[in-house]
Amino acid sequence: MGATMATINSIHSNTDASVLFYIVTLRDAIKQTRQYIEKTKLKGIKYKILEFNPMVLRGKVKPDSSRPDLLHPLNFARFYLPLLDINHKKVIYLDDDVIVQGDIKDLFSVKLKSGHAAAFATDCDLPPTHDMVRTISMQTTYMGFLDYRKQEVVDLGIHPRDCSFNPGVFVADIGEWKKQKITKQLEKWMEENFRLNLYSSAMAGGVATPPMLIVFHDKFTTLDPLWHVRHLGWGPDARYPENFIQDAQLLHWNGPFKPWNYPAVHLDLWEKWFIPDPSKKFSLENVLEKLLDKLREKPFVPFVRSFQELRPFLL
Repeated sequence: MGATMATINSIHSNTDASVLFYIVTLRDAIKQTRQYIEKTKLKGIKYKILEFNPMVLRGKVKPDSSRPDLLHPLNFARFYLPLLDINHKKVIYLDDDVIVQGDIKDLFSVKLKSGHAAAFATDCDLPPTHDMVRTISMQTTYMGFLDYRKQEVVDLGIHPRDCSFNPGVFVADIGEWKKQKITKQLEKWMEENFRLNLYSSAMAGGVATPPMLIVFHDKFTTLDPLWHVRHLGWGPDARYPENFIQDAQLLHWNGPFKPWNYPAVHLDLWEKWFIPDPSKKFSLENVLEKLLDKLREKPFVPFVRSFQELRPFLL
């Protein structure tokens, strides 16, 4: 939850636009979400909390032990935008592991091409990220997400080397989404995977990414790549050059190394937007102190005696 608040804080602080935040969560987190906002500096924002019902996923998502975090029901909330209580024709969807450094109204002003229900940044569109991708062996094509040994995948007619995209950041036209029945199309491929195992969370993007890749193949508007600088969470040592990271409009820590769970990279760019949880349930200090306890067991750790001394090792 602290991650969501950091995302909201970064957006709110970097724009003079009137933004309405739709916060999608599960029923048991609604009260804490509201308290987090009302008891912190975010109390002045305009927001609406939307409850997501995980029962819509029954028969569509298999248990998978390789990356259980990727099976969280909220990872699939993006599939159901028209079914949520959203009163706008156009919305920006953001995962909670992003920080916005630019003015969000610039992203919102992106004009979608006729017949397109969404706009994404592709995985092959930004040369400075190519070295990072090679370093962490990240997949940037459909081959890394779909099992091309399955005839059902081959029959799609999608070349395995076509560039993929990350659906953690996109602009959506709700009217076009409804018109094309995007949600039904996504559910179809979830159900197909449930039966035939066409992809799994062991592959590059987990089970929430492949349906989006299939349904939106060659049917989306391309975003400026600086509005989705990603892969920050794929390795604890894979850093971007500072001049490049400063120019990025949006940073995405997709991958297992989140900035609130050390180790991670470019921590300062996330921590500057973090707002302490008034209920103390989400605490960076608690995470760091647990890590410090582990580090004290290692030979070099007598040099690290406190939380303050630990931070330079991590930045």
